[in-house]
Amino acid sequence: MNMFKYSRPELARVSKVVDRPAIRLYAEITDDFNPIHVDPEFAATTPMRGVIAHGMLSLNLIWQSLRVTYGAQAQDGAKLDVRFTRPVRENDTVSARGRLRDGAAGIYDVAIENQHGEPVISGTLTLVV
Repeated sequence: MNMFKYSRPELARVSKVVDRPAIRLYAEITDDFNPIHVDPEFAATTPMRGVIAHGMLSLNLIWQSLRVTYGAQAQDGAKLDVRFTRPVRENDTVSARGRLRDGAAGIYDVAIENQHGEPVISGTLTLVV
């Protein structure tokens, strides 16, 4: 393979409004009805003080960004190493971004940020070059 196959300086930016219908649909798809995600009254009594979205709902934006930038085949063998740093709240708008690491073909520093520019997920995406 060409070592410069994955050399775009940035991944396409992909965003999503994480509203109650999106959270509910994700709960249905994954069969994850943890009340911290779907029960506002319960969630208000927790240390989170309100509903938070499933972490994987937001993380998926990195995969979408990769697919938009390079196509589905770029996901083959890709490795993602991330940390969840802040909860995503109901009605947050989250956006995925990725920047090619200097001197490292196929390695992107990636993040999901909320509408305030605060990282909610950060890490590294390594593509097979």
